[in-house]
Amino acid sequence: MYAVTGATGHIGSRICSLLLEKGMEVKAVGRNLERLRGLINKGAEACVGTLEDAEFLEKTFAGAEAVFTMIPPDVKAEDFRAFQKHISESIIEALKSAHVKYVVNLSSLGAHLARGNGPIAGLHDHEERLAAIKGLNVVNMRPAFFMENLLPNIAMIKAQGFNGTPLRPDVRLPMIATRDIAAVAVEHLRAPGREGATVHELLGQRDLSMTEITGILGKAMGKPGLKYVQFPYSSARDAMIQMGLSASIVDLFIEMYKAINEEKLMHNLIRTDSNTTPTSFETFVKEVALAG
Repeated sequence: MYAVTGATGHIGSRICSLLLEKGMEVKAVGRNLERLRGLINKGAEACVGTLEDAEFLEKTFAGAEAVFTMIPPDVKAEDFRAFQKHISESIIEALKSAHVKYVVNLSSLGAHLARGNGPIAGLHDHEERLAAIKGLNVVNMRPAFFMENLLPNIAMIKAQGFNGTPLRPDVRLPMIATRDIAAVAVEHLRAPGREGATVHELLGQRDLSMTEITGILGKAMGKPGLKYVQFPYSSARDAMIQMGLSASIVDLFIEMYKAINEEKLMHNLIRTDSNTTPTSFETFVKEVALAG
């Protein structure tokens, strides 16, 4: 049996579906029963509760061959780092109490840094807590920037006629589709051969700059020559606050954007077959971003 947290999200839901397709027993963990209904129909056992509830998680994790863990974003948390710490400690307590032996944990590129990396610092801390659990074998997956993070930009392009983020137009960064993350996670969940705490970085299909990304979006949307605008940090901050994000997480996002722009987040990454995944940004735009 496999327990999967964040089962209603892009990655968790895909992990559950892939495991179920392979005939595995799956406990799908989420807060909302209705949002788990699709997985229930595929054969998953729905475990409805919150990650803040360590007792609930202990019961859910008990007997699992492997557990997929993640700390979900709460963009309205008044103190996002405190929220991350609380979720992390709850997961850690449950893993210990349930005597879980193998975990695949969703982290992020940049989690090698303890500070200066925005919300990723909380994932660094979670990795450290996992590593401290005696007898636990854990693979920390550190994927690149999610392609799905650019989905809101489609509406911006349609409404404003340009693409924009706080990122420099020329800075190149690895980007990955969440379906590729899920596929690798399933491989690790089903082959718990590594001992201790290990890291698997995932760099997506190739590195892209925002200028290149904008060109791909413009071509796909029938807007040749689509312009890219780098937003000032202050303007980006104001826009995110107006969208309902808490000041706490917005400030962390800005710190992360600065780290990317100053090329401090990545650390001499070398692309290999094992950290390169198949879905190109062109394919993502066609099959996901503009589908339907």
